[in-house]
Amino acid sequence: MPGLRSVDSDRLVITFLVDNCIEWFTALPPGFTHELPQHLQQKKPPLNPHPVTGVPVLDFDDFCCGAHGFSALLETQISGEEAYLTLFDTGPDSQSLVRNVKAMQVPVDRLSRVILSHWHCGLLSLLNLRTRNGSACVVDLHPERPVSRGMARGPLYDKVFGALPDDPSFEEIESAGGVIEKHAEGHAVAGGGVWVSGEIPRVTSFEGGIPGAMRWVAEDGGKWIKDELILDERYAVIDVAGKGLVIFSACSHAGIVNVVRDALAKFSRPIHMIIGGLHLATPDLAERIEPTVSFLSRQMTPAPTFILPMHCSGFQAKVALEKAFGDGCVPAGVGMKVEVLGDRGFDDRLFAPSVI
Repeated sequence: MPGLRSVDSDRLVITFLVDNCIEWFTALPPGFTHELPQHLQQKKPPLNPHPVTGVPVLDFDDFCCGAHGFSALLETQISGEEAYLTLFDTGPDSQSLVRNVKAMQVPVDRLSRVILSHWHCGLLSLLNLRTRNGSACVVDLHPERPVSRGMARGPLYDKVFGALPDDPSFEEIESAGGVIEKHAEGHAVAGGGVWVSGEIPRVTSFEGGIPGAMRWVAEDGGKWIKDELILDERYAVIDVAGKGLVIFSACSHAGIVNVVRDALAKFSRPIHMIIGGLHLATPDLAERIEPTVSFLSRQMTPAPTFILPMHCSGFQAKVALEKAFGDGCVPAGVGMKVEVLGDRGFDDRLFAPSVI
């Protein structure tokens, strides 16, 4: 795909800043670090004044908190060039991201771009924090902003029972220091190290959108209409030298199989990691778990090395993926850091992916 370059070895670092889960204790593969040791090693907490113990005191007010959403900080660098800090999504509220940014000591003044997979209202709090600590920041988003989104219950999905908070307007984003870039098509950012998709083709038979998703439109005095496909959703990809693609899909309203198929069609590269929400948690989507797991673990050759089911993936999907992938299914959570070591001496093009 023109415009996307491989990330240099040792320069892809991912820090999860918003997720539903906090995971402190489970054994992790090499390159994965829990939040707790990061505090001990990097923040150097004060020692207990007790004369006998003299050990660091852990102030849990300075640790990350969970929230129903997703946000990942991506640090990329290509061949010794300038390093880029890019934020993929901002979470659902005005408090969790800012708290967790402070907890992980993220240098927000270096943050050059925020990518929205779809609209999220946690953006303004991050921009307001960054305005106090740095220059303007690019906000990379889809040009179609929903007025409001709501949810309807089955089986008819004809009555909205609740609306999500209104997402920020273009004017509010600019007032908070954001420099808006509207993109409906796929494009490379961060010096060519990160790819942001365009509209995700819906080609998988069992991924038929999100039942009950609604959107408010202004026509006829204003009304709710079905918005099950959520066509403004986008994913992000980083191509790590010698490893393959690292795919970020915050909510997978389009279906994670559709996301993966699109990435494979565009890049013809093996997939190293799939990260983010798989949107398989609700009972009405449980029937999609088995074919999704089957596609990812058996129909793709080679299968992804790691899959990190987060946010809206759901317990049943995580159990099924752990059964299929074993240690390759990693229980990720907010505050965790992942370092992907590339290898430019290894030609992974010999392992071109295919789908059965």
